[in-house]
Amino acid sequence: MIAAPERTPLPRAFFDRPVLEVAPDLLGRTLVRRTAEGPVELRLTEVEAYDGANDPGSHAFRGRTARNGVMFGPPGHAYVYFTYGMWHCLNVVCGPEGAASGVLLRAGEIQVGAELARKRRISARNDKELAKGPARLATALDVDRALDGTDLCTGGDAPLSVLTGTPPPADLVRSGPRTGVGGDGAPHPWRFWIADDPTVSPYRAHQPRRRAT
Repeated sequence: MIAAPERTPLPRAFFDRPVLEVAPDLLGRTLVRRTAEGPVELRLTEVEAYDGANDPGSHAFRGRTARNGVMFGPPGHAYVYFTYGMWHCLNVVCGPEGAASGVLLRAGEIQVGAELARKRRISARNDKELAKGPARLATALDVDRALDGTDLCTGGDAPLSVLTGTPPPADLVRSGPRTGVGGDGAPHPWRFWIADDPTVSPYRAHQPRRRAT
């Protein structure tokens, strides 16, 4: 059976482009997470671009480490990191191998598997909040460090894949500063979202941590 165009996995060439081209082009695409419990699918509504060595806000700004090694590998793979001692966040590696750029998947609309996502996100007040924010998205999809390095371009029974989906009209794509990024990377308007979509997370400026007195 031939898959409908919107159900076709995005090819590696899609991700092998500058991150500022890939990031807005991910909006409206379908992210699929497959587990033994069943699939969960969401339509991406909010993302953020991180440009490696050119971006003080990127995990790869100071070079390769054990944590960010996947970012330096081939495009079209998942980079999953653990933060604040409790949350995971899912990113997509972009650009040529060695460039270490990526897109943080910040929010989406659950379209398949909402019941399963609700079990994982019991604190969500409604379905619009199931994947409203990067940690919530990862929790709803049961994403953790075990998926770091997963190839997103294979489709089939792969644990994670990104399908063509239905991108929004260009006039509905918005951009602005990234959430929680401070320092020299704060002004970059590298957060992209679909205008007026209720699953998009609220913007929060960076808040410097206070030193104990």
